[in-house]
Amino acid sequence: MAWKDRRGQICWIIILLIFAFIFLIPLIFMFSMSLRTPDTIGLPKLFIFEITFKNYQNVFAKNPQLPSNFLGSVVVTVGSVALVTMCSSMAVFGFSRKNVHGKILIYNILLCTLMVPLAGLVVPLTQLNSKLGWINNYMGLILPYTALGIPYAITILQGFMIGIPKELEEAAVIDGCGSMRLFLQIICPLLKPGIVVIVIWQFLTSWNEFFLAMCTLTDEAKKTLPLVAQQYNGAYFSQPGTLFAALTLITIPMLIFYILVQRQFVKGLTAGAIKG
Repeated sequence: MAWKDRRGQICWIIILLIFAFIFLIPLIFMFSMSLRTPDTIGLPKLFIFEITFKNYQNVFAKNPQLPSNFLGSVVVTVGSVALVTMCSSMAVFGFSRKNVHGKILIYNILLCTLMVPLAGLVVPLTQLNSKLGWINNYMGLILPYTALGIPYAITILQGFMIGIPKELEEAAVIDGCGSMRLFLQIICPLLKPGIVVIVIWQFLTSWNEFFLAMCTLTDEAKKTLPLVAQQYNGAYFSQPGTLFAALTLITIPMLIFYILVQRQFVKGLTAGAIKG
């Protein structure tokens, strides 16, 4: 490699590292705040040398139900991710390959729901959950998250579905492949990059959602993790160190999940860009 090309590559690496550090500043500051004592919590510094783990001890000591909260977040997130993935992939297959009456109208209506923010649906969804007896029930979160995630997932998968040649499906049908087998063994593997994208997106959305969870779950043992941090910040009582420790614990599972699937996520985004 010529020195000119190597120098240009080094410059790009330095620029990317600088931008990466800038975008990581909020996470670094959050972790730094979680390790500070009450005397150093207000110092305008990104790094400090006087650290303490007492804030993390307070989180576990004051929340004996924390494992239940973690399990609740896992149940809600995994349930919504599974339903969104299954329903959206089947819907895209139907919209693209099946002669469903009024499918264009149905598809456009689903796209219109993308313009409705979750905050505007919290009150009617809470009233509906109350009538169905889903207050303090994880179904009161799983099904709304699924309904709100399906339109976005369909939009993502539609671009991948268009790129699948119909001749491949016709050849499978000639070989005796039925609709269900065609969907599971032919279509789903080809939709894998898009499915990875919607799995990650839905995971992050469901794991972090706060407003609907706050209105639906009032039992301390059934609250999801984002609601746990709420008790450390208020008008008359505030523990910023413990608050940031709780936020760090909430963020760690998301970081681990994204690190494990980041390559598939990037592949899915680039594949969608090429096919779209």
